[in-house]
Amino acid sequence: MSGEPDSIFDTNPVVLPQGGPLYLQLKRWIEDAIHRGAIKPGDALPSERDLALKADVSRVTVRKAVQHLVQDGVLIQRHGSGTFVAPQSQRVEQSLSHLTSFTEDMARRGMSVRSEWLEKGIYIPSPEETVTLGLSSGDMVARLGRLRLSNDVPMAIERAALSARILPDPQVVQNSLYTHLEKSGNRPIRAIQRIRAANLGERDAKLLDVAAGSASLNIERISYLASGRVIEFTRSIYRGDTYDFVAELRLGETLRQTGTANE
Repeated sequence: MSGEPDSIFDTNPVVLPQGGPLYLQLKRWIEDAIHRGAIKPGDALPSERDLALKADVSRVTVRKAVQHLVQDGVLIQRHGSGTFVAPQSQRVEQSLSHLTSFTEDMARRGMSVRSEWLEKGIYIPSPEETVTLGLSSGDMVARLGRLRLSNDVPMAIERAALSARILPDPQVVQNSLYTHLEKSGNRPIRAIQRIRAANLGERDAKLLDVAAGSASLNIERISYLASGRVIEFTRSIYRGDTYDFVAELRLGETLRQTGTANE
């Protein structure tokens, strides 16, 4: 395989890396071409027919390799336009040991942040919201749904729910929810988070500008006041190709003492 930057478009035959099914060999070759700079973020991939001829494989093989690369977030497909190399996303590390808002987290990294509101209003709570927030019969819930972008790249979808007694007018929240809650003395001081891996459905994938089926990290956060009262119930969906969640682990005191005694 040629190492020239324009090798993906030239007429030289392709030498696929050996091992595994043909579509995986072609997938690895395309990935290598991207890593070498033979085709850059935003560039269009050669047509399915041209790639099949160049690699001496069937169009079905090309289609399967491309589909896997789209699912991995390496390529993006635009209806009526073709297949393109996906823009490179800056990966963000978020600590699991500190309770911060998305706005605060991005600001510490010097990254610009903005939100596109998806939902903001007062609603009848769902059974799950009623139980989690400890709502009484007749209580309403304030919902804030927004698409979070950093440097104009969609990063996450956040859907927060609070008692309407705490947030009677969701329209007053402009940027950071936690900053607004702090003004009324209702900023949470601790939270329990549950994280699970999932594949994006079509609706959420479109919001995050990735292919349906792409990997995501789904986080459910229940936040508490110092009194122990639940103040916030938030479900967030983070792009799997932009976020790393990092936790520091320490050996327990009892185990350290036992380990020392046994040395």
